[in-house]
Amino acid sequence: MYESHTLAPSDSLVTLSHVIYALHALTVVTGLMTPAFIVTAFLTGWPSLIAVVLSYIKRGEARGTFLETHFRWQIRTFWFALLWLLIALLLAFTLIGIPLAFVLAVIAGFWVLYRVVRGWLNLNDRRALPI
Repeated sequence: MYESHTLAPSDSLVTLSHVIYALHALTVVTGLMTPAFIVTAFLTGWPSLIAVVLSYIKRGEARGTFLETHFRWQIRTFWFALLWLLIALLLAFTLIGIPLAFVLAVIAGFWVLYRVVRGWLNLNDRRALPI
């Protein structure tokens, strides 16, 4: 379901949204190029941490615009990735859970990658994201 967003965002806020997606994407690429999982790089890498802080700071300015959904999307991506990683860590404390933890972390990493790509493509087309 999509909300109706009638206000036009400022060009600088659109540019900042691209920067935020770029910061998340940089962290995802780092996770792909190193032994770290995408999801752990996403949650611990300074670019994503800066991006989520910026999303929190600027989301008020985005209210009523299509960018509101993007800031919500970015914030939720971060927190749900953290949730999935915590579940994987809890699973890793048991011998049987280690393979499940690994699989969950990999799936969460691909989910983060999907969310960054889908969000950025929608932003590029100036479209809102689903709620």
